[in-house]
Amino acid sequence: MCGRFAITLPAEAMVQLFDALPGNDLPQGARYNVCPTQNIAVCTSETGQRRLRSMRWGFVPHWYEKPTGGPLLINARADTIAEKPAFRAAVRARRCLIPADGFYEWTRQEGQTPMPWYVSRTDGQPLVFAGIWQDWQRRGETLTACAIVTTDAGPGLRAIHHREPVTIEVADWPLWLGEAGHGAAALMRPAGPGVLQSWRVATLVNSNRAEGPGLPSPLPG
Repeated sequence: MCGRFAITLPAEAMVQLFDALPGNDLPQGARYNVCPTQNIAVCTSETGQRRLRSMRWGFVPHWYEKPTGGPLLINARADTIAEKPAFRAAVRARRCLIPADGFYEWTRQEGQTPMPWYVSRTDGQPLVFAGIWQDWQRRGETLTACAIVTTDAGPGLRAIHHREPVTIEVADWPLWLGEAGHGAAALMRPAGPGVLQSWRVATLVNSNRAEGPGLPSPLPG
């Protein structure tokens, strides 16, 4: 699962990372506690051109009468994405890449405060999540929104949570974006051994209003 993440790369760096044309409304500044319904930077590939675009994190099925007309769909399960009416068209035709420094996950024990963890790449490179997107339209209103694809957690994260976001390696970006033909379904798997690392962080991040560079810092000791 992925319910919060951090992204500190400037928009210009993300444009270079994906070799994409930038949109005019990209979120600006370092963000250490990105929450659902906020706008995030997303890379798409359309008619042979990559674009870095701003999208709402929280997928909106076409039958919703308003953006809040049903459950908030921030994640799409890889094992059911091809069959779910909300996602099946998007995973075939509208896949995207979502950059992040890292993401937060929580371990929970009954009667105790949830304990937050921060997960990032061991090599220090940005995480790039598999995503899907679509435009929602009603009565002249258009909203472009996305969801992060998740899968069963691999051995490195299973002790923290049973799900993890699908991360796409650089060599596989063209396949996920639809630039390199068919076969993207094979990419919806956990990260490989040694790709991810995690550490405990302060419970300050339990609040969706918390912000600042200290949030992903490891707890002392």
